[in-house]
Amino acid sequence: MDQMESSFRQTEPVPGLPTLPKSPTGIVGLDQITFGGLPTGRPTLFCGNAGCGKTLFGMEFLIHGALDYDEPGVFVAFEETAEDLTQNVRSLGYDLDELQAQNKLYLEHIHIDRSEIDEAGEYDLDGLFIRLALAIDSIGAKRIVLDTLETLFSGFDNAAILRAELRRLFLWLKERGITAVITAERGGDGFTLTRQGLEEYVSDCVILLDHRVNDQVSTRRLRVVKYRGTVHGTNEYPFLIGSDGINVLPITSLALNHAVSEERVSSGVPRLDTMLGGKGFYRGSSILVSGTPGTGKTSLSGHFADAACRRGERVLYFAFEESPRQICRNLTSIGLNLQQWVDGGLLQFHAARPTLYGLETHLAVMHQLIEKFDPHSIIVDPISNFIGAGTQSEAQAMLLRLIDFLKTRGTTAFFVNLVGGGQSQEQTEIAVSSIVDTWLLLRDIELGGERNRGIYILKSRGMAHSNQIREFLLTNHGIELQDVYVGPEGVLTGSMRSAQEARERAEELDRTAELERQRRQRDRKRQALLAQIAVLQSELEDESQHADEAARREQMLQDQAVTVRAAMARSRKADEMNGDIGGEK
Repeated sequence: MDQMESSFRQTEPVPGLPTLPKSPTGIVGLDQITFGGLPTGRPTLFCGNAGCGKTLFGMEFLIHGALDYDEPGVFVAFEETAEDLTQNVRSLGYDLDELQAQNKLYLEHIHIDRSEIDEAGEYDLDGLFIRLALAIDSIGAKRIVLDTLETLFSGFDNAAILRAELRRLFLWLKERGITAVITAERGGDGFTLTRQGLEEYVSDCVILLDHRVNDQVSTRRLRVVKYRGTVHGTNEYPFLIGSDGINVLPITSLALNHAVSEERVSSGVPRLDTMLGGKGFYRGSSILVSGTPGTGKTSLSGHFADAACRRGERVLYFAFEESPRQICRNLTSIGLNLQQWVDGGLLQFHAARPTLYGLETHLAVMHQLIEKFDPHSIIVDPISNFIGAGTQSEAQAMLLRLIDFLKTRGTTAFFVNLVGGGQSQEQTEIAVSSIVDTWLLLRDIELGGERNRGIYILKSRGMAHSNQIREFLLTNHGIELQDVYVGPEGVLTGSMRSAQEARERAEELDRTAELERQRRQRDRKRQALLAQIAVLQSELEDESQHADEAARREQMLQDQAVTVRAAMARSRKADEMNGDIGGEK
């Protein structure tokens, strides 16, 4: 309750100013509403119709006083016996016999039967004062509960004398410094809180309990009508009576001063994280995923829960359409095993129909579970069903308080919203899209006689994000985001995308074949030219060879001629001077 306490400190009295002494009740939420508890040494009136929890409020006030604050208490019952009270409270985990044995609690049953009363002349409640004083002194009580005073009025006809004695009773309790809780039935005239119309005026604190039924849905509510000498919460607050006692949910507006985190958490889909700037959502932010039926909202929720559990974080999943086993079974078809996280204690489901409680009770239950489990993230699937438990404005107010509460705790919230047929997809029926931090829109894309799934980020505060509509597939190993494909007529998906890709592949094959044909033709031409070059080179080599051979023969002939002339000159004994061979001087 630390977060709720901090939120209520925003409206507490200015520090340093004197405040009224208060006795903590120990009841979750009630001490926050009253900023510390009930007025010490003064009477407090709890009034309401039958079944709204008056007796239980009084009993818990005494039990917590005895166990937590060392203040023994006396419970005076005018209707139920001590044995009945002990048995009734034992169902909440409290043992009144043990408290009585430790002199921390005193149970006193005062039986009043109209048939046994002989009323004559004036009378007073001195006998009651004597019994109360004896009970208080026997254990040194600091607290007392009188449940309920209506029995006194029903036993006597002279209401004027009884009302005077009742005023004297309240004064007597004040003089003894006893913190008192008095319970009374609700007045039936519509003008008074109690049937006698006196108790609310002489009490320093008046708390009205209400158990109302709207559209066959019941909700218990509490309101502090007055509290002398101090400020207090003035709204109506839903409260629960559960196995661990009473839990009151403060719902006053919170100031927008919660802390923010720079840490990012994964959506569980890597390519979606890339669309969100590469890192996912901000921790402690609120995420809304909306779409028509069958677009994959729960599948995306399952990925988010699985990713958080893989990080070792606790996740609380509020399911208002499917049972936990059904969700776990269905998500195995896309490769997600959430049951392992349930078994490991990291994932906890709470499944209920929205019509099981009123909206305020749903909010109180969610607060209670969140406080108990202390999750890092929660999933609410879907929020649109809350309209079935109340009006649109009531559902919006309930979710607004829930989001504020989660932001104060730093808990990441993942909300799923179902969009009905014919409704604009870029708005929510509960009108909470403006207060969430990230809004993912899943949509059906109808092309070529088929429906395909697309996703885009409508907004994501504080981070750069993609503006593309991405097709995604639900495969046996999870959600797969496809590359953006733009065809001649725009973005294509499904079979139209496949057909266009096939056409482009065929055109690519044709272009490749044509290029191959041209390459072969160039190769043939090159080979022909190379062959021609080889022939020419061969002819050139032949001609060169013939020329060389002719030159060699000519040289040989010349050499032979020189040799012959030289031989003839020697045979003639010719003068060889000056190189003239065979010549005469």
